[in-house]
Amino acid sequence: MPPKFHPKEIKVVYLRCTGGKIGARSALAPKIGPLGLCPKKVADDIAKATSNWKGLRITVKLTLQNRQARISVVPSVSALIIKALKEPPRNRKKQKKIKHWGNITFNEIVNISQQMCHRSLARELSGNIKVVLGTAQSVGYTV
Repeated sequence: MPPKFHPKEIKVVYLRCTGGKIGARSALAPKIGPLGLCPKKVADDIAKATSNWKGLRITVKLTLQNRQARISVVPSVSALIIKALKEPPRNRKKQKKIKHWGNITFNEIVNISQQMCHRSLARELSGNIKVVLGTAQSVGYTV
């Protein structure tokens, strides 16, 4: 049996989900069920919070305190790059290995690297720009 959950304690749970979709509540239940939250309500809140990221795999940060969940979206570099080019959402069930192509401007690369600056291990902005450039190349975009 797990230890008792203190109501003032803050728990942080990271989930990987597809933007705009509710996803599997059964996968959500073992993580937040013992903390006293309803998986259905949390799944609906996640779907609302990720509505801007339709069709992209993103990470969601759940901050739980006093049986209340605060949801924040933590996008990856590749998700930010795909969103910067405004690609239409694709059905991931029909197309398994989605290939991306297109051109991205250097200004967009700099903007994305500034957004990711607080999470990156690079010491300077130039190192962070190189990380974003490498991710853009691996996704399939040219600069």
